[in-house]
Amino acid sequence: MTATIEETVKTPAPAPRPARPAKARRRGESTPLVRALSHGALVIASLVALFPVLYIGFISLGPDKMDYLHPGQIFDKMTFSNYSKVLFETDFASWFLNSVIVAGGTTVFGVMVAATTGYAVSRMRFPGHRQLMWTLLVTQMFPIAVLIVPMYTILASLKLLDGYTGLIIVYSATTVPYCAWLLKGYFDTIPVEIDEAGRVDGLSPFGTFWRLIIPLARPGLAVAAFYSFLTAWAEVAFASTFLLSSGKYTLAVGLQTFVSQYESQWNLMAATSVLIALPAALVFYLVQRHLVTGLTAGAAKS
Repeated sequence: MTATIEETVKTPAPAPRPARPAKARRRGESTPLVRALSHGALVIASLVALFPVLYIGFISLGPDKMDYLHPGQIFDKMTFSNYSKVLFETDFASWFLNSVIVAGGTTVFGVMVAATTGYAVSRMRFPGHRQLMWTLLVTQMFPIAVLIVPMYTILASLKLLDGYTGLIIVYSATTVPYCAWLLKGYFDTIPVEIDEAGRVDGLSPFGTFWRLIIPLARPGLAVAAFYSFLTAWAEVAFASTFLLSSGKYTLAVGLQTFVSQYESQWNLMAATSVLIALPAALVFYLVQRHLVTGLTAGAAKS
């Protein structure tokens, strides 16, 4: 009887705890495998992008013009003599000054035209404003080979061949369509109320544009300036066709003088290439904090 009572009042065994549900991933969160694959792809892409630059820099340290055929031998005879030859025994200083003039003029003139065009299309509704932007876009469809002959004829008739002015106009005509589209999208993100406030304060349309809109559009202007500078700094086809005298050569054209019918001075060409890339890298460093903002501006607004 006692055993029966004890069995009756005995505390029942606790029920097993339910298994915890698997932790749900947050929206947009990737798995470790996906993250590893994406990081690996980025590393490979970075190496592919950096290898040509590093290889050119390495070849430029070889003293002989044929060292590029045996790059392993450069380790034993590295020298900076190629850079001294380029800087002091060639017309590099003249080429550099010419490139600064052309690239600087293209940047200032091209960005000014693109900014005023983009602002006008963004704020004003004049007849043909949509057709104007599409026309600018269509001009980007023509390859350089098709444009060289008519541009050469036009510059010759205007007596602008073998000069900085003609080359600046040609480069500006190349960069303005893209920069106008870029800046138009950026101006669209600036509230129209700022323009209205400027007019209430007595500013003219140009005064509103110059004093209120331009300071707010610095990221977009930085991207347009960077694009215009790179286009003029590294362009070869137009410069080699429209510049006839060696005293007017830019860096990209002067680089070709190291390759002739009888010999190719690859070591000097590599050293010059590195020197050409340094100003472009410096400009990129100065505007890099504006690049992402300027390039993505207008993406969420039609």
